[in-house]
Amino acid sequence: MTRTAFIAIVGRPNVGKSTLLNAILGEKVAIVSKKPQTTRNRITGIHTVGEDQYVFLDTPGVHRPRTKLGDFMVKAAGDTLGEADAAILVVEPRDEVGDIEAGIIDKLRASGIPAILAVNKTDATSREHIAKTIASYAAAYDFDAVVPMCAKNGKGVDILLDECKGYLTESEFFFPSDALTDQPERQIAAEVIREKLLRVLEEEIPHGTAVMIEDFREEETMLSIRAEIFCEKASHKGIIIGKHGATLKTIGTYAREDLEKFFGIKVFLDLWIKVKENWRDSDVAVRNFGYKEE
Repeated sequence: MTRTAFIAIVGRPNVGKSTLLNAILGEKVAIVSKKPQTTRNRITGIHTVGEDQYVFLDTPGVHRPRTKLGDFMVKAAGDTLGEADAAILVVEPRDEVGDIEAGIIDKLRASGIPAILAVNKTDATSREHIAKTIASYAAAYDFDAVVPMCAKNGKGVDILLDECKGYLTESEFFFPSDALTDQPERQIAAEVIREKLLRVLEEEIPHGTAVMIEDFREEETMLSIRAEIFCEKASHKGIIIGKHGATLKTIGTYAREDLEKFFGIKVFLDLWIKVKENWRDSDVAVRNFGYKEE
C-alpha cells in the first residue's frame, strides 16, 4: 500500500523555508539566500521513503507586495494552502506572533487544513526565547505539533518528518519514486543563476533581475546553456558585468559549479545581460519571465 501527502511550507521571507526543503530532500532544489524574497515561484520537492511519498510545496515568502511580481508571489503562497493536505508554518524565534504570521494563521483557519509549527534558527537564540515563541503561537492557533529546529544544520528535520507521517493517506504515487522535483531543467538552471546574482550583488539590484534560458543543449560530454539576465536599469547592467567583466565572471563560475554538481556533467555557461526597465511592475513582463499561474 502506497501513501502520499501534499504539504505546504509557508512563512514570511527569509525564515528558512527553502533551506528546510533542501534539508528534507538531501539535495539542493530550491535556491537560498540571506536576502529576503528569494523564492518567487512555488517549488515542489518530492521525498519518497519506501511506500510513502511526501510532496512538499515550498512557497514564496508572504510579505506586503510593492510590485506586480510581489502580488504574484503572495498569491502563489495563498493559493498553495488551498491545494495542500497540511501545512508547515516556519517562523523565527520571537516573543509575539507577527502581523504576517497572524495573516497566515487566519488563512490556515479558513482553509481548515492541519498545520505544524516549525520554529527555525534555534541555534541563534536561547531556550527561554524559544519557549516564549512556542507559547505565543500555541495561544494563537491549535497546531498539531511544534518542532524547534535548525534547518541549516539539519537539527530537528527528522522529527518534523516524523510528525508529517500523520498526514499520509492511501494513494498511488503522483511522481516517480526517484524524483526530487517537478521543475523543468531549464527552470532549475535559471534559478541557480539567479541565486548567484543574489549571492554576488548587493542591495536591491538582484531583486530586479530575471533569468531566461534561451538555449539548453546536452551534448555527449557537456551541457551547453545560454542564459539572458534581465535587469531594470541601464546603470545596473554595468554593475552586474563589473570592471573588465569580473562580476559576471564570478556569477558564472559559481553558477557553473552548482549546475555541474546537480546535472552530473560538464557545463558550458554563456551569460548575456539585457535591460527591461521596471519589468516587475509590468503584468506582461512578469508573465513572460515565467511568473504566472499554472
